[in-house]
Amino acid sequence: MDVEALRTFVAVAEGGQFQAAADELGVSQQAVSKRIAALERRIEATLLVRTSRGSRLSLDGQVFLPHAKKVLAAIALAEQAVRPGSRPLRVDVLNRRISPAQAVYRFYRLHPEVDLDAVTLSTENAAQAAQAVLEGTVDASFRALPADQVPDGISAERLLDAPLELLVGPGHPLAGAPWVSPADLASHRIWIPGIRPGTEWAAFYQALSEAFDLSVDALGPNFGDEALMDALADSASLATLVGSGDRYLWTQTHDLRRIPLHHPTPVYPHVLLFRSGDQHPVLTALREHLRTAGPRAPHDGWAPGWADR
Repeated sequence: MDVEALRTFVAVAEGGQFQAAADELGVSQQAVSKRIAALERRIEATLLVRTSRGSRLSLDGQVFLPHAKKVLAAIALAEQAVRPGSRPLRVDVLNRRISPAQAVYRFYRLHPEVDLDAVTLSTENAAQAAQAVLEGTVDASFRALPADQVPDGISAERLLDAPLELLVGPGHPLAGAPWVSPADLASHRIWIPGIRPGTEWAAFYQALSEAFDLSVDALGPNFGDEALMDALADSASLATLVGSGDRYLWTQTHDLRRIPLHHPTPVYPHVLLFRSGDQHPVLTALREHLRTAGPRAPHDGWAPGWADR
């Protein structure tokens, strides 16, 4: 059923004049007449009766009018539901421990009035997350996606470079260092359980390994972060890499050490993916916040060559 014809019928019914309805709707009186005639043909009933003073509702028109108003009210509610800013911004932060989640949380702390949902599409790779954005499952996603892999209809903005740190137990040879360079790690095993082939983090660590001749592996089962902390605390040779903004907890007796990496500083290049032209006000505010108040990228930062700046 033609929504504009319904809207025109209600305008004529309430105003009693075809010309008044035409003025209200910004169309010609002829257009109003055509819409009403088409609507009457569609429902096979006469809705309006012309009089010397304008028009009045027929008996069928009187029955039809409240239903037409309900349809128009439902359409207005549906339009309002998807209007930018009328619903929470849904952001995929991948993992609640890592930098994107912390950055979004800091944004929310500064702007508690905004309406947003932070979700984790932790089982999807970057391409799948981009597709979720395109399909509207989420409004935005933090991923590391090469520019040539960004699908049509998606905009990508590199807004968050997360510097890496070395995490080791107290018995590790580098445990007392104030900082280390990637070259210093060449002879050490770096264990990052949970790296899955085909994911963007697998591509990142592969590039990191090749650039600095590192031994990065994901051998063995992944029993979670707590098990990783236990293994680091008990080992004099095992190390892992974490983001400087990542939040990990361990018992005090583990005495783990977070050691910055410099000269250069490897950064994980989080790119914000969102639908091109998306005017959601919270998305606009989040992007502006990350540009101006987000963590600053290190001057000696290193990222894979495929990372779009």
